[in-house]
Amino acid sequence: MASTGQTDVRAAVSDLLFEGRVLRRAGIVGPMRPDKALRVGSTFLRWGASPATGVTVAAIEHPHEIAILDERGSLTWRRLHERSNALAHSFEALGIGAGDGIGVMARNHRGFLEATLAAAKLGASALYLNTMFAGPQLVEVMKREGPKALVYDEEFGDLLAGVEPSVKRIIAWHDGAPPAEATTVEQLIAAGDPSDLAPPPGKARFVILTSGTTGTPKGAQRTSPDGLMTLASLLDMIPYRRGSTMMIAAPLFHSWGFLHFVISLPTTSTMVLRRRFDPEGTLAAIERTRADVLAVVPVMIQRILGLPEETLGRYKLPSLKIAALSGSALPGELATLWMDRFGDNIYNLYGSTEVSFATIATPADLRAAPGTAGRPPRGTTVRLFDEDGKDVAPGEVGRIFVGNDMKMEGYTGGGNKEAIEGLLSSGDVGHFDPDGRLFVDGRDDEMIVSGGENVFPREVEDLLADLDGIAEVAIIGVADEKFGQRLKAFVVLEEGASVTEAELGAHVKANLASYKTPREVEFLDELPRNATGKVLKRELKARETSSRDAQ
Repeated sequence: MASTGQTDVRAAVSDLLFEGRVLRRAGIVGPMRPDKALRVGSTFLRWGASPATGVTVAAIEHPHEIAILDERGSLTWRRLHERSNALAHSFEALGIGAGDGIGVMARNHRGFLEATLAAAKLGASALYLNTMFAGPQLVEVMKREGPKALVYDEEFGDLLAGVEPSVKRIIAWHDGAPPAEATTVEQLIAAGDPSDLAPPPGKARFVILTSGTTGTPKGAQRTSPDGLMTLASLLDMIPYRRGSTMMIAAPLFHSWGFLHFVISLPTTSTMVLRRRFDPEGTLAAIERTRADVLAVVPVMIQRILGLPEETLGRYKLPSLKIAALSGSALPGELATLWMDRFGDNIYNLYGSTEVSFATIATPADLRAAPGTAGRPPRGTTVRLFDEDGKDVAPGEVGRIFVGNDMKMEGYTGGGNKEAIEGLLSSGDVGHFDPDGRLFVDGRDDEMIVSGGENVFPREVEDLLADLDGIAEVAIIGVADEKFGQRLKAFVVLEEGASVTEAELGAHVKANLASYKTPREVEFLDELPRNATGKVLKRELKARETSSRDAQ
């Protein structure tokens, strides 16, 4: 019988072989000139698995390949490395060092990435701020997190009035000439030393805010992983390859957009960035740049597929191999519609800001079981627990808990998600099908108890969204004297469609238990969403409360 030590050694060897196999297949590991190999190895040993390592190695191996293609033009990997060095030296001259915070409130462009890389090279903590924040939200988060500097796009300048005056303000993007007294990223890069920095004493840290769909966004802090297993397990499920071209339409401040920046470093992929998402503009950019990868949130492909047929018909996307989705629930019919038109290239990642990724659904999964969240990649554990912390029976609905090397270290303001046996709660409930695929049934705090029966809105929302004429649906629970709670549906119709409340109710009753039928329907022009496409149900609940109080 093997000892624990022998088992650990075998597991470590197995992991190394797995990493090597996957990284070779992706083109990340391969033959290299001895002098370059020495420089790459030295960089990794000194800096670890940090974005600073990624850009440095890319500049060594592929200095003249394009790293960024944005509305300002292109930057090679060497230029990106040197510019982020210069910015880091200038940050240092401003009194920003290891452990200090740098807030970033910027859209998808080079300034966001240069600030991120400069922070990593200093060992500073980068705080990513939602570009849809109102002034009070920005002020609250800045006060709580306490960064020394804020790198922001000029368009957000009016929101900074309440930010602590001692915070250094640096403009990342401006149209036309910047204000005379302003400090800009370009000025700091021009004044900075482009030479390499010494590794900081600690790891680079990144703070990505939670979506805040149910309250004030919290800061989820994590450091760079120790090894390459996280990268390898992702590449094993989603076939990213070296030298790809990535159209990153998902916001970079969100974990999904940010993940694609991280992936672009070891794969030395060109990042195609646009400050604002435009459905047809995205299709045109994919064809123009021959992009292999499209990183989006589900509402973005919904908007693309909602284009007029004569517009959609102009685009075939022959180069696209991966349409990578995450950030909110992906309706099964949406994935099928996309794949029927553009090929079987959708990979849907389920996770959260706190737990990182939990499961990945491949095109084959989405064809076989539309709506599935997929299976856990290697190195990730997903278990379903009941309210008492016990594993649920196969096929039963339970609370989703996840463990991997990329889970957050805790909220920056203190506290953490609920944990059981080292696994963090994702905040959702779900079930596994007989083939081991996870299905997410809804948020664990969205369960509606109506007449003593438990209802998770997701099942009813997906059913109604399949009905002809329905563009979007969101369901909440509202107070009811007889049933405790009743279901209320907020429905957005497709342009020109006509669907009645009675037709909606009949459709639910014909397919689900009668207690899952919404007892009230309100038609809206659009659902309130955040920047990553998640429906803000707190706003729907506030709307309902306001309407009830007014009666």
